[in-house]
Amino acid sequence: MAQRVAMADGANKRTSRVRVAVRLRPYMGKQDEKGEGPCVRGLDSQNLEIINWRNATETVKYHFDAFHGEQTTQQQVFLSSVKPILPHALNGQNASVFAYGPTGAGKTHTMLGSSDQPGVIPRAVREVFNLVKAKDDDDGWDYSIGMSYLEIYNEKVLDLLSPGSQDLPIREDKDKNILIPGLTHTTISSFSDFDKHFVPATLNRTTASTKLNQRSSRSHAILLIKVVRTQRALPNRQQTGKLYLVDLAGSEDNRRTGNQGIRLKESGAINLSLFTLSKVVDSLNSGTAVRVPYRDSKLTRLLQDSLGGSAHSVMITNIAPEYTYYFDTFSALNFAAKSKLIVNKPFTQETVAVPVLPVKRAREDHEAGRSGTEPQKKKQKEKKTEQDGSSPSAHLHSLSEPSVMDRLIALEKLMMSCQDKNSHSMLKDVAQSRKEIQELKEKQKKFESQALLMSHLAKQEPAFNNSTAPLQRKPSNATKPNKQQAVVQPLQVSQLKPLQQLAVVKKQSVCAKKKERKLSDHMEPPDGKENIMETSWESQLDTSVLEQSRQKILQVLNCGSLKELKGLQQIGDKKGKLILGWREIHGHFSKLEDLVKVEGMTEKRFSTFMKANILSAMGK
Repeated sequence: MAQRVAMADGANKRTSRVRVAVRLRPYMGKQDEKGEGPCVRGLDSQNLEIINWRNATETVKYHFDAFHGEQTTQQQVFLSSVKPILPHALNGQNASVFAYGPTGAGKTHTMLGSSDQPGVIPRAVREVFNLVKAKDDDDGWDYSIGMSYLEIYNEKVLDLLSPGSQDLPIREDKDKNILIPGLTHTTISSFSDFDKHFVPATLNRTTASTKLNQRSSRSHAILLIKVVRTQRALPNRQQTGKLYLVDLAGSEDNRRTGNQGIRLKESGAINLSLFTLSKVVDSLNSGTAVRVPYRDSKLTRLLQDSLGGSAHSVMITNIAPEYTYYFDTFSALNFAAKSKLIVNKPFTQETVAVPVLPVKRAREDHEAGRSGTEPQKKKQKEKKTEQDGSSPSAHLHSLSEPSVMDRLIALEKLMMSCQDKNSHSMLKDVAQSRKEIQELKEKQKKFESQALLMSHLAKQEPAFNNSTAPLQRKPSNATKPNKQQAVVQPLQVSQLKPLQQLAVVKKQSVCAKKKERKLSDHMEPPDGKENIMETSWESQLDTSVLEQSRQKILQVLNCGSLKELKGLQQIGDKKGKLILGWREIHGHFSKLEDLVKVEGMTEKRFSTFMKANILSAMGK
């Protein structure tokens, strides 16, 4: 069960303000056509000023957490602004770094860099591996690092590690965590392993040339580094930290970029998502907004943790000094000034794994040593009960035991492993659980008695089976046209059935047929007689072939991609994505019947799904 844990970084601070750093790109004379010089300059390591466009003799001053001038190197930007938040990812918390600014201001250079001057992304990933290596082997934790890489192009989420993927959905689990079902997640063991996956994926990103930038990013790129650490000793705590490294596409003035056609459509999608990002910041700063519009854009939906969420966030605002970029620079500085007022609430995402299965196995082994062959008979009986789903007692047993018993065992083990002052409340929970178990046992006995009564009634009443051809009416040759005589065909005796099993044939009313059909669903055939009422399609198939088909369907549900899921009968694009989302949150399907837990899958649809897929597999 996932739970939120208070921050354990040595301080009582449970909030974290978004840190904002501004980086000024070097002056490029070829872009200053009028030779007016720079319009912005830095004052010190935290302050800068820009010319006031209303009055050129005045300047507007800004104060930020850090200011990086034209001579600042990539390493200085990383050490002062990015490195301090990376240890949080190893402690089960979220951290994010994203670059913001107009097109041509140097965002991609800041995040990616070059082979000679690597940017924030390669330096941050290398630092994460260094932090994991620096951990003492005796600290009792095992670390696992994985990566995912995506882009948002024209409001479509595309997987850069799997270039052929389609638009992926964005979901939210029960713990309010944002996730993307179907997104490729690759485990990496070293920086060279990361570089092997990251460099080809970067080439898949959509870029194009404009008048302001020869290699302009036409999409927002988001790199996710997930760090999972697991405690070796009981209670096997597991903490998951995520590091988001975001390279935003720049806002564009189409009058200056000269965008047309597809470039103009891309620019519209970029500006719309950045406008939504600005609305989110305004809503968070107002303090009175009823709704923060995270869902208005896929970019803000993915940055929900970074802005007003649960992450330690750093925003690097890139600006250009030329007068050509004056209004873009002025808008970017105003946005950065508003963003530094946002307050996040980080917490540690922790999961405690309770080992329930070993306890059950040990108990079964103990009973097996004591009673010999008795547990084997019990297992066979339970297996037979699982195959027959009509028994109400078996249904109640399957509902009560996994939920209440596991909860009881988990509470008992938690009491033994920790000494807490609130143990009295835990004892109350245990007593309540035992009371629930007792009530369920009483209901189970009641259902068993009803099932026994139904089987007894079924043995007393004979089962009728009409294997002859249906009665047919012929028009009479008599002179009276209103009266018709029913012609009864002689009974046909089957060679496989004894004569005494045949019943007198008579026409039944519709109500009688419905009543007989309902009764036949609950009745069992008498002992010593063949069940001649069995008409289920499953009974006509070989048991081994049926089981093999069920296993193949279960394997596709657990391991299949969206394309393979859509290859199943009755599964379309929407249901395939719902199955992927359910699998991402709850894990693999333990049995085919768990498919009814997916949204929109009823018992009737599940029965149709099973029949269509098994018969299709038999036809192949």
